[in-house]
Amino acid sequence: MMELVLYLSLFGVVCWCSLILLPWRPWSVREKIETQGIVDSHGTLGDITVLIPARNEGPYIRHTLNGVRAQSENLRIIVIDDQSTDDTAEQAKRCGALVLSGTAPPAGWSGKLWALEQGLREVSTPYTLLLDADIELAPGIVIELQQKARNENLALVSLMAEPPMENFIERLLMPAFIFFFRLLYPFGLANKPVSRVAAAAGGCILVETQALRSVGAFANLHNALIDDCTLATHIKRSGLRTFIGLSRAARSHRGYQDLKPIWEMVARTAFTQLRYSFVLLVSCTLIMISMFWAAPLAFLLLPAQEAYIVSTLAWMVMFITYMPTLIYYQRSPLWSLALPVIGTLYLGMTWTSALRYWRGERACWKDRRYESNTNN
Repeated sequence: MMELVLYLSLFGVVCWCSLILLPWRPWSVREKIETQGIVDSHGTLGDITVLIPARNEGPYIRHTLNGVRAQSENLRIIVIDDQSTDDTAEQAKRCGALVLSGTAPPAGWSGKLWALEQGLREVSTPYTLLLDADIELAPGIVIELQQKARNENLALVSLMAEPPMENFIERLLMPAFIFFFRLLYPFGLANKPVSRVAAAAGGCILVETQALRSVGAFANLHNALIDDCTLATHIKRSGLRTFIGLSRAARSHRGYQDLKPIWEMVARTAFTQLRYSFVLLVSCTLIMISMFWAAPLAFLLLPAQEAYIVSTLAWMVMFITYMPTLIYYQRSPLWSLALPVIGTLYLGMTWTSALRYWRGERACWKDRRYESNTNN
């Protein structure tokens, strides 16, 4: 048993050190877009239509639309009301948005993608901004996205919005959510045209309308649960360039008051990210145990000096890799000490996702269930 702990801890150290040495540096925060606060005063954003799918987003939609309005008076904003039972549509109309009454999604479609498909029919501008109903944009960020796309000939530019970090559970888990996402989808690789890795963050995506339609738009990914990365994959496979980066100029204002909503959000797609593979699930479990728990256990259980060295090295590399994320979001470095607990919680969410899939439930979101016999 003691030897197993030592071997697992050694494997964990190898995994952490590999992250440090990878040339694309998945732990770094160098891929980002911020804003200088310059608001469009020349009508340059008139070639962008904003599509916002919204289902029961009454508490958030007004704040989101105010942020969009602050970008320019020339932006055309379309809110697709996805059969809301609250005042989402009324709130959107008061903010001056064009509101479309969405219909129920056909079989095999996710609600969000069907709403976007209906909204896309009304788009005639060169660019389309896909925006979630809970994303607040800082003034000037849409201009930055537009300039990034034009200057670098990008068909798709996406921002990983800053998550809410107002209470303990958000501060514990949300920076790590970004950290783990970047490990799964390294931004450095996703932004390279020659790499097969593709990624986008669905909260904020600026995409060329023609490029979107040329890859079949949303009909071509109608049942994808990880629709943002799937869209980026289609765009990239067509020979076009994409970019994903962090930003503090796009921020989610949908708070999480306790663990349950975060658990549900991650469990919705965690097993999908592992391609519904039991082998990948077991491999992921062993890797996370090795990386987050084997080293601390080696320090506590093994008296040998080698165990202390391995454990100390693991903690140091863990600290180094997580530190850029904490600094970027202005969090205390001490949060890195909670990584074993954080990793365990995310592993639990992943197993929840797998167990639900094996029970026949592919996902549940916004009061809609998607069965596991639907192809991804």
